[in-house]
Amino acid sequence: MLNLGFVPTRRKLFNIEEAIRYKKLIRKRTEGILEEFENIHIYDIDWVNEEGLLFDESDLDKVINYLKEKEVDALFFPHCNFGSEDLVGKVAKAIGVPVLLWGPRDDPPNDEGIRARDTQCGLFATSKVLRRMNVPFTYITNSWVDSPTLRDGLLDFIRVANVVKELKDLRILQISTRPGAFWTMISNEGELLERFGIQLVPVTIYDLKLKMDKVVSQTPKEIDKVIDYINNTFKREPYVTDEHIKKIAILKIAMREMADEVGAKAIAIQCWTSLQDMVGLVPCLANAMLTDERLPVVCETDIHGAIGAIMGQALTMGKSPIFFADLTVRHPKNENAELLWHCGPFPPSLAKPGTQMVIGGHYLMEGKPFGLGNWEIKGGDVTILRFDGDHGEYRLLIGEAKGTEGPYVKGTYLWIEVSDWPMWENTIINGPYVHHVIGVHGQYKKVLQEVTKYIPGLIPEVLP
Repeated sequence: MLNLGFVPTRRKLFNIEEAIRYKKLIRKRTEGILEEFENIHIYDIDWVNEEGLLFDESDLDKVINYLKEKEVDALFFPHCNFGSEDLVGKVAKAIGVPVLLWGPRDDPPNDEGIRARDTQCGLFATSKVLRRMNVPFTYITNSWVDSPTLRDGLLDFIRVANVVKELKDLRILQISTRPGAFWTMISNEGELLERFGIQLVPVTIYDLKLKMDKVVSQTPKEIDKVIDYINNTFKREPYVTDEHIKKIAILKIAMREMADEVGAKAIAIQCWTSLQDMVGLVPCLANAMLTDERLPVVCETDIHGAIGAIMGQALTMGKSPIFFADLTVRHPKNENAELLWHCGPFPPSLAKPGTQMVIGGHYLMEGKPFGLGNWEIKGGDVTILRFDGDHGEYRLLIGEAKGTEGPYVKGTYLWIEVSDWPMWENTIINGPYVHHVIGVHGQYKKVLQEVTKYIPGLIPEVLP
């Protein structure tokens, strides 16, 4: 659920009837646009005075208290005429959530040369006040109520607000430490808490094994449901047994329960080698199923990757899962193409149509421990992002790509093409980034740039 505060405003000097008329038009248009998303609740101020508009200082405290009570996640200030820039600034400052600034194009002057609204002029005024008060805001170009500009801008803003909301008080379940040799996965837990309010909840592989033992005794019906899903969805390599499938199901349920118990929105797991020694499998398929359920699981205890996964998932408003990938090798023929790959954690729902999804053993690990997934995912438009940092500075790498054809690869994978891969590669090499990225289907580069306005200390780095 995302709560949107709808706070239309006017200034006393201009035509009141026109301001009220436009308030109603904008409210109806807003509701129509937001029907595209589920679980958006709009809280307006129709109750505050006869007009349902913000223009009187005496209404200020009532509006602020109401919006706090409703715990709004974002504020929309439609300027129904010039608007009251001082009151908008005070409300926005007091609530402290993402702010959307927009107003409808002004109608022509009447026969006497009188203008009814001067909305654009008011938007210039309000933007200056918001800057003066250090309130970040998103702006949609002054446009007609029925314009695609308003529709696209409002949908993008809701995505921005959802990412910001999901990062607030973010809690990540950390299952064991990073693999010892993976210095790339070093993160600063204290700094993440102090700078971004991000909490880690660490547990051990032994804790996970104990939870798996409880799952066996307490939820046999749930185990059967997961087994049925696996058997009906995937093909197996010949050596993958029913007992193997059952163990994957148990692991998946155990990880879900552990995350739910601590309110974690994502999991970062040490997927090798302690897990194989203690439990006897690789968690790739369990990770894939959980990520498909919108509980993203990232490999190799990549805490920064888990943060990026939550950001990517929030972009789609829950409509599509992310995929957690290695930047692996360049395309053998296409100079601007790259392989996005990992051992098997890409969500099954993203599989390329017609692709046979196969469960097997890890071909690079001794004994080929079972649980690896093998399938190509669909292409199309893809946004690539990476939250990362070092030396006290944090950046968000942002780029857009398209799926392309490439050779078959074991594991889960997608070949992507970008406009200038050598530039991407050099940016990643020279930045605070590692070989892991988050992929999400769709074009969200502009949205992610806007997100960084609302996260102090996060610097956007946009790829061509």
